[in-house]
Amino acid sequence: MRFYVPTDIYVEKNCVKKHAKDLLAIGKRALIMTGHTSAKLNGSLSDVTEILNAGGIAYQIFDQVEENPSTDTVGKAAQTAREFNTDFIIGIGGGSAIDAAKAAALLLVNPDVNADDLHKTQPCALNHAPVVAVPTTCGTGSEATPVAIITNHKINLKKSIPHRIFPTLALVDGKYLASAKKKLIVNTAVDALAHMVESILNVHSDMLNRMCPEYGLKLWGQCKEALLADSPVDSSLYEKLMYTSTIAGMSIAQTSTAVPHGMSYDLTLSKGTPHGAAVGYFLAAYVEVCQKKVPADVEKILSLLGLNGIDEFTEMLRKLIGTCTITRELKDKFAAAMKANRSKLDLVPGGIIPEDVEYIYDKSLVVE
Repeated sequence: MRFYVPTDIYVEKNCVKKHAKDLLAIGKRALIMTGHTSAKLNGSLSDVTEILNAGGIAYQIFDQVEENPSTDTVGKAAQTAREFNTDFIIGIGGGSAIDAAKAAALLLVNPDVNADDLHKTQPCALNHAPVVAVPTTCGTGSEATPVAIITNHKINLKKSIPHRIFPTLALVDGKYLASAKKKLIVNTAVDALAHMVESILNVHSDMLNRMCPEYGLKLWGQCKEALLADSPVDSSLYEKLMYTSTIAGMSIAQTSTAVPHGMSYDLTLSKGTPHGAAVGYFLAAYVEVCQKKVPADVEKILSLLGLNGIDEFTEMLRKLIGTCTITRELKDKFAAAMKANRSKLDLVPGGIIPEDVEYIYDKSLVVE
């Protein structure tokens, strides 16, 4: 058994201000990577810049990170960081901003690596600049993982780069959810749910690393009624949702994500489906397939969520994220590619056969 999360993680209200010394100790010149507007609206950007200004840390803001960050964007960010003589990078936002910050941190100190080659390079001894993560959504858990999911539009590929880049410091504050739309909170919470389910239903699951997803699923279950309700999520749950997301990130840092995540990337690339929903569409059918192989694990997951069976699990997800319609041609194309994706298929406990892959697609999507 092994458990490794080297990131210094704090989860509490006013986290950035309370741990200013930790932030200021990382470096002297920072590139702040965010999306176009959310970090400004939710106050996270001003919280960080206020600390940097008070501490005399020079910084430059790169607010061009898009959803599903591209190799073009991280390459541009790394060049900006280089020209500014940056020595650390701060990612503020959802998984897109933090993943982009990780990739840019790698490129920053490896100028000979082209951004378009990030997926091809070997995860040998490439160094990276320190990364500080300030998450503002309750889903990806990227602040606690070494993973950076980057999209190369030139070859139509969305995938994690093969380099382990743990943030040095993560400052997690639930108050940043206050300006988020309910749909965003739900979609990202479903992503966190998938992280924990896929971490347990995984060949790398063991007695030690299961502590995180099992505890996290219990917390998620305590939030599910609020997520399912028509009304906004009460602010009293913000910290719990963010805490659950970070725990879910710690979970997949030990095991990796599994089949639902592997299947989700094609939906995002082809239809622009938000990541959390794209993963969620495949989650119930994956659990159903795994029930035949590890029934006790599936029963444990459902029990922790306060659900009586897979039918309730399926219905819950449908209420949260709806359904996805796809053409048969695309479905067949995606299924064929997935059947060759050993990096995900080999993680299924008890193994998975091509017929199971077809079943998951047919059960998860509305095929025209």
